[in-house]
Amino acid sequence: MTNFIFNDGDSVTQIREEIASLAAKFIAEEGAEYGTAKRRAVKQLLGNQKLNGNILPDNAQIEQQVREYQAIFFGDSQPARLLHLRQLAAVLMQELNAFNPYVIGAVLNGTAGEHSDIYLQLYTDNSKDVAIYLLNLGIDYEVSEHQGKRGEALETLSFIYKNEGVHLLVHDIDDLRHTDKNERANLSNLLTLIENQQLGTM
Repeated sequence: MTNFIFNDGDSVTQIREEIASLAAKFIAEEGAEYGTAKRRAVKQLLGNQKLNGNILPDNAQIEQQVREYQAIFFGDSQPARLLHLRQLAAVLMQELNAFNPYVIGAVLNGTAGEHSDIYLQLYTDNSKDVAIYLLNLGIDYEVSEHQGKRGEALETLSFIYKNEGVHLLVHDIDDLRHTDKNERANLSNLLTLIENQQLGTM
């Protein structure tokens, strides 16, 4: 285990980078969620030491480490995997157009890998309409809850579509005004990402 001294600025930067790097490996290799990966990295590197919050890397730093890890170890397969998931997400968003779908997460930001699922936000007046719609399509789903950015509980419908995991986070229609527009993309924006990726511009 690496020894770190936390009263030194350089050491704080070092441990933050170590945590981000190891968390990125868990995300890229195993599909771990960011929070889980960060906690595992801290545990593996530092055991049960108490940490100040400012020592931990933010998600943006971890995301950058994921990109670098994938470029080194999955550069020959990750782009095709990302394109496949984006194309599948586009098909789903067309199908779910009535519920104002937006793609989020790794499929949007370009870090999706072998273990990544598709995450879509839906915005509707009645969450039951989404469930009924899926049933009418013959899709068996499981219901769970995710915590939103404001701490609210979001009903989440999860299912397998063409051998890929899909999670629909169902928001109230009014949430369209509150959620971060920089962290989501509508179908038109996603199709632009797909076109740019196919042209090799990103």
